[in-house]
Amino acid sequence: MAPSTSNLTRPLVLDTALDGVGYTPLCRLDRLAKAYGIKSNLFGKVEFMSAGGSVKDRIAKRMVQQAEKDGVLIPGKSVVIEPTSGNTGIGLALACAVHGYPLIITLPEKMSMEKELTMRALGAEIIRTPTAAASQSPLSNLGVAKRLRDAIPNAVILDQYSNPNNPLAHELGTGPEIIAAIESLSGNQRVDIFVAGAGTGGTISGTARALKKHNKDCTVVGVDPRGSVLALPESLNELKDGEDTAYQVEGIGYDFIPGALSREPGLIDQWVKTTDEDSFKLVREVMKREALLIGGSSGSSISGALQWLQASPGRDVEGQNVVIMLPDGLRNYMSKPWFAEGLTGRELGADLSPDVTARINKVLADNHKYSLSANGDLPTKGKVEEAVSALAEAMKDVTVGTRGVNGVGKAAAA
Repeated sequence: MAPSTSNLTRPLVLDTALDGVGYTPLCRLDRLAKAYGIKSNLFGKVEFMSAGGSVKDRIAKRMVQQAEKDGVLIPGKSVVIEPTSGNTGIGLALACAVHGYPLIITLPEKMSMEKELTMRALGAEIIRTPTAAASQSPLSNLGVAKRLRDAIPNAVILDQYSNPNNPLAHELGTGPEIIAAIESLSGNQRVDIFVAGAGTGGTISGTARALKKHNKDCTVVGVDPRGSVLALPESLNELKDGEDTAYQVEGIGYDFIPGALSREPGLIDQWVKTTDEDSFKLVREVMKREALLIGGSSGSSISGALQWLQASPGRDVEGQNVVIMLPDGLRNYMSKPWFAEGLTGRELGADLSPDVTARINKVLADNHKYSLSANGDLPTKGKVEEAVSALAEAMKDVTVGTRGVNGVGKAAAA
């Protein structure tokens, strides 16, 4: 039985900001389709219009609320910890602000300044971790989060990578929203092709389940950056001699297979690999052609969709409805070199001016002593160890009841 598509309209009056999560529109991408000779109907699912600015708001809201129902999170007692590439952290910061939980985020160094500052504004504590640390390393954002959980009383990792509420949020929410939008059209009212990038895998897995119940012939195409290992067959993940495994795009791709990414046969039909260069080029092109202020991983989704639609069997698709997931917006990336390049003509990877970099780092340094150093260096092992120890020590005697300025609860007044 297909998920219900009733009650999918955002309320006109919200009780809290969490009621503004989801309910995002589809936007036609007709100008882009024309420019690339695509004869299908292209639609973007515009997730930056969600309350926290990304598709990850959905899973954060569901994980927190379900954990409360299940007694995993206890108001006035629990501390939430989560490793993230940023958007889930922003969604959790939103949910924790509303529900009153302290929140500690472990965030790889490559993730944008804007993500960190947004999470801080919502009350979260942030620990930056080395991007190069493998997922199994105790210095990775996953490793640091686990050590914090073990050291801090009443700490809980909601674990977006394996939490079943991650794909469920999309099976019960994102997918039905897409179906309702397409069914409101005249003519073809089926979702024929769905294209999405994969990080934890919850978005593509959960949405695919809903869409295949709606139309068993729906083709689901997964997008994975070069350097990641999520695509199938595994031969797609092989790199050329000398090719680096590092990639700049944020929020998709991993060096391990998350539990939330379904390997169920027939769910994700095909995979395509994308490059930073193509992804960021498409971001800038979509901004100019469609006036949509999308983020880097949205560029990856569009790049993957165009690859598939311009190759066999995609090139044979005419008049069908193609929905492309656009996970977040430009807000999170305006300090990134790839965006500056599009405005100034700098080469990809060029640094921002020393003055701008110094000012950004000063803001971070003033807010948290475990942020990037003044010269932008990666956090060293010592800094990460110090951060873990300091936060664990600070939380030992805390009575969680009121949230501190930086998201760590203060002891109740005697």
